[in-house]
Amino acid sequence: MHSKLLSLPLFVVLLLAGCSKSEPDAVVAAPSGPRTIALTAGDNMRYNITQIEAAPGEVLHVTLTDTGTLPKEAMGHDWTLLQAGSDAEAYSRAAVTAKDTNYQPPALAYEVLASIALLGPGQTGEVTFTVPAKPGDYPFLCSFPAHCQSGMKGVLVVK
Repeated sequence: MHSKLLSLPLFVVLLLAGCSKSEPDAVVAAPSGPRTIALTAGDNMRYNITQIEAAPGEVLHVTLTDTGTLPKEAMGHDWTLLQAGSDAEAYSRAAVTAKDTNYQPPALAYEVLASIALLGPGQTGEVTFTVPAKPGDYPFLCSFPAHCQSGMKGVLVVK
């Protein structure tokens, strides 16, 4: 009987030890799906983010919200990502003559990797794409007339 009394506390100690967390922490899996980049643009003709860093082959989901108040015809905003080495200023100058295609010049479509259509106040657009495999600087801009020249541009840095 005395040995049974001694074994009961030992059993409780072993039971409690088994319930304690003695194993290493579990590795938390990285979130699946694309990484979201939330851009805003307003009547000041600026994106809130002008540099995005990404790994080659990473999937990005870019959203753009027009926070301005002026009508789309006077102050629309879009987001156009170009190939590395493209001249954002030259693309913007060509876009001025492309009103019928929402300021996306068809002759330069080969330069566009991803884009969000022209938005008006309170609207949000989005695009999901795979980052190019080649490291480098990929310019992005708003193609609405004079916006890129006013500073509404940035760069996707792939490294």
